[in-house]
Amino acid sequence: MQALLKLSRGIDAFTRWTGKRLAWLILVAVVISAVNAVMRKTFDISSNSWLELQWVLFSIVFLLCSPWTLLDNEHIRIDIVSNGLPKTARNVIDVVGHAFFLMPLCIVMIITGGPFFMRSFEVNEQSGNAGGLPQWPAKSLVIIGFVFLLVQGISELIKRIAVMRGLIPDPHASQVHALEAEVEHLVEAIEKR
Repeated sequence: MQALLKLSRGIDAFTRWTGKRLAWLILVAVVISAVNAVMRKTFDISSNSWLELQWVLFSIVFLLCSPWTLLDNEHIRIDIVSNGLPKTARNVIDVVGHAFFLMPLCIVMIITGGPFFMRSFEVNEQSGNAGGLPQWPAKSLVIIGFVFLLVQGISELIKRIAVMRGLIPDPHASQVHALEAEVEHLVEAIEKR
């Protein structure tokens, strides 16, 4: 199990490193959007490739940063229900969810995304819009994103099993969720007045 935990730490480090860097592409997309809008309104110049590049940048962030979201335990769940359950039940739900829902979904998306990407790559599929970008690089993001998510799902499964066996402390036990932190901040602001 120690070898698997070492693998998990490596996966986590890669996921965090990748996520922190790719998240900056949101800023790039915003700058491109702003410059494109100014050019269109000021000089009546526009390009479909700039619009499509914004979509691709958002797709990169959405698909390739989703493993980072999973790593930081910020993925969608019903916290009201989850927080009311005993720790053992939450652990079992996580293991079952990762093993029987997340990982099979990732595998299906990788398998079905392969031909989707390959057809596009083989014909060098281009945008249907004049001056648009090639489509196959964006389509490759589906495969890459779900491979990354599958690998992070394996890491989360390893850690959850290790937590259940008492080999490591729960990495999310002392975590304050964003909503809880915001509520605490609002309460403090109200109490100061």
